[in-house]
Amino acid sequence: MLKKQVVSINAPSAKGPFSCAVKIGDFVYISGVLPKDPESNELAGNNVESQTHQVMKNIESILGEMDLTTYNIVKTTIFMSNLDDFEEMNKAYGMYFEEPYPARSCVEVKKIQNDALVQIECLVVDTLKYELGKDSDTCKGCVEHCEECEI
Repeated sequence: MLKKQVVSINAPSAKGPFSCAVKIGDFVYISGVLPKDPESNELAGNNVESQTHQVMKNIESILGEMDLTTYNIVKTTIFMSNLDDFEEMNKAYGMYFEEPYPARSCVEVKKIQNDALVQIECLVVDTLKYELGKDSDTCKGCVEHCEECEI
């Protein structure tokens, strides 16, 4: 099996024996993303709304390394330290998606690393080559007519 590690300098790096994201064929598995500011490596804010925004920005940075967007996310699992904060999290989370929304699970856990309030992991499918009818290894990712990619 050919798997490729995906790293973004605009998202916090993995600390330990795991990858922030792994791509296998058309599938991308994004590990649980913490609400850490990539520059300071500190939690972004002390409420679930600001932390959810930071998690989603970090996810967007990881996706951007593959020329993908949140459109390509098909499933998320959200871990929260307090489900009483669900509406606040959901409001921030919803700003990053349009219909059809990804499938989602949301669970309360006893504790999240670094005392974060939220952590999100994702299953992503790279559909770009199918949408464009081209091999993603040669296509530059443009959506409209492109002489370079001959579409």
